[in-house]
Amino acid sequence: MYIIDGRKLRGEILAKVKSEVTLLPFEPVFCDVLVGNDPASVQYVKMKARTAETVGIRFHKANFPASITTEELIKEIKILNKIPNMCGIIVQLPLPKSIDKRAILDSINPRLDVDCLGISASEKFYKNYDSRTDLVYPTALACMALLDSLGLSLKGKIIVVLGQGELVGRPTAELLHSRGLTYLAIDSKTENKERLLQQADVIISGIGKGKYITGNMIKQGAVLIDAGTSESDGGIVGDVDLESVRNVAGYVSPVPGGVGPVTVAMLLNNVLTVAKRHALTDIARHDSAESK
Repeated sequence: MYIIDGRKLRGEILAKVKSEVTLLPFEPVFCDVLVGNDPASVQYVKMKARTAETVGIRFHKANFPASITTEELIKEIKILNKIPNMCGIIVQLPLPKSIDKRAILDSINPRLDVDCLGISASEKFYKNYDSRTDLVYPTALACMALLDSLGLSLKGKIIVVLGQGELVGRPTAELLHSRGLTYLAIDSKTENKERLLQQADVIISGIGKGKYITGNMIKQGAVLIDAGTSESDGGIVGDVDLESVRNVAGYVSPVPGGVGPVTVAMLLNNVLTVAKRHALTDIARHDSAESK
């Protein structure tokens, strides 16, 4: 069994992002809105801030108390939308239960929605996706990047997407479709799940059920991209039981160290995409002004 090194791939992606950021005529800004002081969320935001700074993207701190109202937070985000050179805003989830998550996510300017969780960004992705210029769900991009890193031909392969959630299953299936690849989407209502899994050459899983996929559920040599996370004995585990599949799977992305690190890299690559658009808009404005 080959363990797919997500941290190594993250380094390669971030190196490319950094080299392209240096070519921009301005310093792009990224913001991860934090509400409350949940320890895990605080650490995750700090990690993204450090990573952004290492590639030349300035991190804008936006921390608010858990007591903030939905209306107050929307006002704050509208201010963030207008910060010069802002090229990406996300909201650290989960939010306090007192806050309307949908209203908050939709208050982010769709051009800056690098998590693609607002309705406008989501609808654009599913209705009119352009792989060259459009923003894509970072976790879905990470799953595809890990798969691509193996250099395997996927034509004619049986690909199963386990789980049809907003962050992993649905957008990953759409990316597969955009490449002309055939896949089977499995959710909790799918019949004969076990049989379908046993036939799969590739399984991309994001159901969040710790160690759900075991060796007797997969075919010899299967590729497992594990985007699920669950807490177990004070740690984090994925959907795949690594020990159980060790002598059966061909390739596995581990948890932690697989999809997670690459997701952060892809998030910042989305910020770079927005920054490039911003730079082109500035050039167009400049040329238009000179021609008058």
